[in-house]
Amino acid sequence: MKKRVKIILIIVAIVLAFMFYFGFQIYQMIMGSEPLSGKQENIPAKMATIPSITKGTADWPNWRGENYDGKSATKGIKTDWSNGLVKLWSVNYLCQDKSTASWSAPVVQGNRVIVPGRDEKNDIVFCINSDNGELIWSGSYEALAESSHGPGSRATPFIDEDRVYTFGRSGDLVCWQLEDGKLLWRKNVKDVGGVEPTWGFSSTPLVIDGKVIVQGGGKALIIAYDKITGDVRWKSMEGEVGYAAAIPMNIGDEMKLIIYHGKGLSCLNPSDGKMLWTIPWPTEYGVNATTPIVSNDIIFHTSGYKMGCEAIKVTKSGYSVLWKNNNLEAQHSDPILIDGYIYGYSGESARNVGQFKCIELSTGKEMWSTDQIGQGTTTFVDGYLICQDLKGNLFLIQPDPSGFKKVGGIVSAIADVKNPAWTVPVVANGKLYLRYMQQLVCYKLD
Repeated sequence: MKKRVKIILIIVAIVLAFMFYFGFQIYQMIMGSEPLSGKQENIPAKMATIPSITKGTADWPNWRGENYDGKSATKGIKTDWSNGLVKLWSVNYLCQDKSTASWSAPVVQGNRVIVPGRDEKNDIVFCINSDNGELIWSGSYEALAESSHGPGSRATPFIDEDRVYTFGRSGDLVCWQLEDGKLLWRKNVKDVGGVEPTWGFSSTPLVIDGKVIVQGGGKALIIAYDKITGDVRWKSMEGEVGYAAAIPMNIGDEMKLIIYHGKGLSCLNPSDGKMLWTIPWPTEYGVNATTPIVSNDIIFHTSGYKMGCEAIKVTKSGYSVLWKNNNLEAQHSDPILIDGYIYGYSGESARNVGQFKCIELSTGKEMWSTDQIGQGTTTFVDGYLICQDLKGNLFLIQPDPSGFKKVGGIVSAIADVKNPAWTVPVVANGKLYLRYMQQLVCYKLD
């Protein structure tokens, strides 16, 4: 009898241990904060003389590039990666202290790279010289932030003329002077009814038609601020905020806003915020985080959590569903449309295990799928896809609907990656920028 009780107690202990382990893993996935790893430097002194603002032939001034499609205008890239790429410079100070993870991608105009960072108390914005990696200016403001997946920014900045706009995870929308980093105005979406989501405000600002558009949630699901003064021009809808960037779309001869929020996909008038139609698309945890793809009068959108993907045809009066399936389930990795085919990662973004797929836009048919390049993010340049997995490895892929074609790769293009490398690669003016928490690495690509 005693032996039986002992066996039962051992079994119960093993079961409880497994439950604790998997419960902790789930907690870390949902609410955990990634500690910084690897070399970490103090913020350096700024350049003695502020250089004049320049422009490049293939700038990347906002999320997913000038056309919001994940495609760089850079030409003549190096495709033989057998000996790697030349590293031009790197910095290791974007996140200060030890629990200040930030995920925002950099944006680039000419000689200026803008990238957010964080210390224990402040959101920080850095302006780095794209030629040599020297610090041109930095700006900061105090912002109380929760630690779920780090207190730093998720949203990518937006460069517009002589200004740059940032959106912190605590809801601070800030306008900076691009030349010298002077803070011109700062507003918080909570002041007008916004409600912070579980993983912080993440929708990259869209500057268009004299306004800055962000998602605020609550009683201010979408907010338009005047880009010069910061005054609220309009608020629209109520509900749960999403994690995706707003994008413009031309429907007929009129420009509209496409918003992927926590409960679905909505089309709005940019002039007054009037909602024209909404497609219900509720996911677990309200996570609609990928950027919709626009192709003429078709919108493609996708989410994880077994929601899958959908293509719709839109008109001024509404929309119709072309197809819907689960061939692509992107949690927060943005696919790219090339010549009528969608290329992107499918699956959860917490582990370096996933499927990279090719889907036909017109039908939703899966052309092929591979597990050879892990799970990660992708960008397009000069006829190729550059994919980065969650371990910081790079892959050069030739997009082809007939089959998966890997051209090259670089192991550990980012060093000391101990947690998922979620930030998407950026290509601008012949340079490749890779960001992982406190690190920003610049490679020569042309």
